[in-house]
Amino acid sequence: MSDCRASAFEHGQLPGALELALVGDSVYDLYVRSHLVRKGGRVKDIHKNAVKHVNAHAQAMALDKIEAELSEEEAGVVRRARNAKQTPTKNADAGDYHKATALESLFGFLYLTGQTERLDRFLALCTDMEG
Repeated sequence: MSDCRASAFEHGQLPGALELALVGDSVYDLYVRSHLVRKGGRVKDIHKNAVKHVNAHAQAMALDKIEAELSEEEAGVVRRARNAKQTPTKNADAGDYHKATALESLFGFLYLTGQTERLDRFLALCTDMEG
């Protein structure tokens, strides 16, 4: 089985901001849900708690927590994603939605480039969760 991260850069360039966000959304969701499952509890309660972390408003606030720690390259990924043309969902504030996409794009970038220590650090800071 091949590593999906290795094949992401066959043409020598990163995927677009929204493609990075697609991957980052899954990474973030998996991190949150895995942490909550390890803590234990009823599935219904785990799901409700996960939804509190994995939504546009919570993710926008999470980006605010780490933005000062971003490298130039990471800040560029965030900026491009925040400015990407997209239509917010009907339930989300447009500003929150763009910031959430930027956070997801950052996580997709870190995951696809194999920067797992950096990714783990930011995930823990953003969610106030460890491990």
